Amino acid sequence: MALTLWSLYEVVLLCLNAVCILHEERFLAKIGWSSNQNIQGFGEQPSVKSQVLNLVRSIRTVMRIPLIFLNILTIVIKLILG
Repeated sequence: MALTLWSLYEVVLLCLNAVCILHEERFLAKIGWSSNQNIQGFGEQPSVKSQVLNLVRSIRTVMRIPLIFLNILTIVIKLILG
């Protein structure tokens, strides 16, 4: 299987889908990554864990509607081109 732009697009789409379906209370809290444990003081540098959690929340917020359309587009293209 060659590395093409289409396969790279599919990988990014699948990773974004995976991030968007992570359930914070069911999955992330079990491994200690819930938002309740993200307390930091004023002026402190955010930890790597809190930055990753902020990234996950941002992806979920911003990419929810575009991901629907990207998934539909991908399905239609796969149906047409095989």
